[in-house]
Amino acid sequence: MKSEQLMSYFASPQMTVVEAMQKIDLNTKGILFVVEQENHLLGVVTDGDIRRWLIKTGNMKEQLGRMMNRSPRLIYRKDVAAAQEFMVKYSITALPVVTAKGNVLDILFRQQDKSLTAKEETPLKGVQVVIMAGGKGTRLYPYTKILPKPLIPIGDVPIMERIIERFRGFGVDHFWATVNYRKSMIKSYFSEVSQDYELTYVEEDKPLGTAGSLQLIAEVPKEPLIVSNCDILIDADYGDIYRYHQRSGNELTLVTALKNIVVPYGVVHSSENGAVISMDEKPKLSYFVNTGMYILNPELLADIPRNTFFHMTDLSDRLLRQGRKVGMYPISEDSFLDMGEFEEMHRMEEKLNLKAE
Repeated sequence: MKSEQLMSYFASPQMTVVEAMQKIDLNTKGILFVVEQENHLLGVVTDGDIRRWLIKTGNMKEQLGRMMNRSPRLIYRKDVAAAQEFMVKYSITALPVVTAKGNVLDILFRQQDKSLTAKEETPLKGVQVVIMAGGKGTRLYPYTKILPKPLIPIGDVPIMERIIERFRGFGVDHFWATVNYRKSMIKSYFSEVSQDYELTYVEEDKPLGTAGSLQLIAEVPKEPLIVSNCDILIDADYGDIYRYHQRSGNELTLVTALKNIVVPYGVVHSSENGAVISMDEKPKLSYFVNTGMYILNPELLADIPRNTFFHMTDLSDRLLRQGRKVGMYPISEDSFLDMGEFEEMHRMEEKLNLKAE
């Protein structure tokens, strides 16, 4: 690997968690090796490490040197021939090749076993997914004057169909779609699509919000269900999200994404009597935002009022006021694609490499 390529997998011990998430987004391998001078290996940080850290502490400004794994798996140059076997043995996907002094010379990545990838993985077999497809999509006007939001194409495939395809990849075979605005068009489209899954419609007589229509589901599932807006794509391990919800004891889990906002001005900090203390030139603010994907226990359906406009955020607020457990599963900024605005639609197409379609 060339030296400039290696740099995309290196981080300093002073790099913050937020900066690390951004760099991992860029290298797309889910890992950073923490090094100091002459690329001397100090530790390793994966996207999973960062997620667990954020869930545990909520601290986005911590430095990697204080939360990294200080005992990374590594291999010496003389043992490179055994690297793939080593990675399989220890269930790791990336392995630094180091000198006797511990300086990184190269990074090797695990080769996928075709016999394993060919097998269908179904971690969400039996899990039911509700897609909220009843809204008018006013942010996408005038597109939605002609088409309902779920049928707006990303490339040549409607967004709702892409959402279903993502979940099918994890074994989901039963979907509910809450419909209202231009529902006949949605039902007509999917009636002509070849399906290897069950799609059941929940028809609203009036808009009920992103949670209100859940009361119309005919049969309450026995296991936690997943609710997703119809204008988002989440590039993450849905099986891991679901397992986290089950292990955490949350009644409701929100999938959240990092959002970095750059203030396009110099920000002035002042004290009493207008005295300027300091200035920050175009500071960057970092937050976790609600993506519109949720996992909720079936018992929560009883907390949703009937025949009432009620959002998932209203449900979350109600649970928090009652002291009940609401948690989050954080993902990176680049893992959240939102079709709700024109600029984000184009970013979604670029992320999915659909410009040529």
